[in-house]
Amino acid sequence: MEKEKKKSHEELMAKRKKFVKYREGTEMYSIGITRFQQIAKDAGAIYKVGGLCLVNTEILDMYLERFRVTGDSEITEGGM
Repeated sequence: MEKEKKKSHEELMAKRKKFVKYREGTEMYSIGITRFQQIAKDAGAIYKVGGLCLVNTEILDMYLERFRVTGDSEITEGGM
């Protein structure tokens, strides 16, 4: 079962887009558009191509890992 879970996670990551529009990112990360835009900006993950803004999900994921809560960390409500 663990191998199946790991394999399906690896397959999902392989199929995942590297660049997404804001609306796609809000769905992927299950957060509102304003919060997604701010996190993407803070991460330095925004690419502007003409009038289109794309977010690099690899950079965004690395940035979000900095906020990972470990066993001893206190969890509070309200976000960042």
